[in-house]
Amino acid sequence: MGNAELDIIDGADYVNHYKNLKILHCNNQIKELQTILRDRETSRSDFKFSADRLIRLVIEESLNQLPFTDCKVKTPTNSIYDGLKYKSGNCGVSIVRSGEAMEQGLRDCCRSIRIGKILVESDADTHEAKVVYARFPEDIAQRHVLLMYPIMSTGNTVSKAVTVLKEHKVKEENIILSNLFCTPAAVQTVLESFPKLKMLTSEVHPVAPNHFGQKYFGTD
Repeated sequence: MGNAELDIIDGADYVNHYKNLKILHCNNQIKELQTILRDRETSRSDFKFSADRLIRLVIEESLNQLPFTDCKVKTPTNSIYDGLKYKSGNCGVSIVRSGEAMEQGLRDCCRSIRIGKILVESDADTHEAKVVYARFPEDIAQRHVLLMYPIMSTGNTVSKAVTVLKEHKVKEENIILSNLFCTPAAVQTVLESFPKLKMLTSEVHPVAPNHFGQKYFGTD
């Protein structure tokens, strides 16, 4: 399926075509947050507040993609409750710099989770994505990884980051990409290159809000 076709199909068609793509159900709250983040008149304080809310929603749903195991707990009344708990061995990796905006949302949900970082820059001449810096937990090969990057226009940066994770022996099926906004071209680039990777986003749209990082960190 080419990019032109992807530009005009709706969310349900994306999910049907790419089995490992999950798009948040677009209720009125999520649509309002997306609108605020795209509005050029939004103040930085309102932008950051709304971005943090949307990040939290995306992170919460991303955590649902992690593996759980059954467990039993005893309640204060000495009853036994059949519940669930995360399997051990999860971590986050943010793609610097905009991915760092999602770190606090992950920590708010998982207080003790370890977070690595990776910096990918484009070569000024060739525009090829190059890894400048990477720091991961030593045992990352045994972990499920939440890869955090809020805006994807081409998918090249994320593709390079995934390649580096795989070079560190992380299984492709153990990588969950947490994203806020992505273009159809980015969906195609990432999921056709890494079909076992799981991707979660709030919206697929031909125009990505590429001002996100500058507005969030106040460098616009």
